[in-house]
Amino acid sequence: LSVNMADQNEKSFQKQPTIFLNRKGTKVKKNLRYHRNVGLGFKTPREAIEGTYIDKKCPFTGDVSIRGRILTGVVQKMKMQRTIVIRRDYLHYIKKYNRFEKRHRNMSVHLSPCFRDVILGDTVTIGECRPLSKTVRFNVLKVNKAPGTKKSFAKF
Repeated sequence: LSVNMADQNEKSFQKQPTIFLNRKGTKVKKNLRYHRNVGLGFKTPREAIEGTYIDKKCPFTGDVSIRGRILTGVVQKMKMQRTIVIRRDYLHYIKKYNRFEKRHRNMSVHLSPCFRDVILGDTVTIGECRPLSKTVRFNVLKVNKAPGTKKSFAKF
């Protein structure tokens, strides 16, 4: 079965709506998992294909489509469940002084469990989707590691 009881941490039973779990008659249980290509040249992560997590808001295994804007930002906070805050820096022109000033916007973005080792300072590419909550309208599509961060043992 594709359902791992370790992933059942909600009150309701977590399953992918497109997969039927109660097939009769077959002795061989192959790993049933729905995943798809979001398009626009973004690769589906291996964890989304082989993992056991259930996330209905994931662009690779869930029920959200990516359409509209594609943006980038830097990971700022990771204190919510499956949601991160990213910072987008930009320059605003002041006509009177003929100069630019730095400005920024923080955005709440849904982070699928298929992106495992995301840390503060990583650059993420996000894609617009339907509203997922009051403040979340974007989904992480790709993670670029921050320069100078290698895969290493982190103290806990």
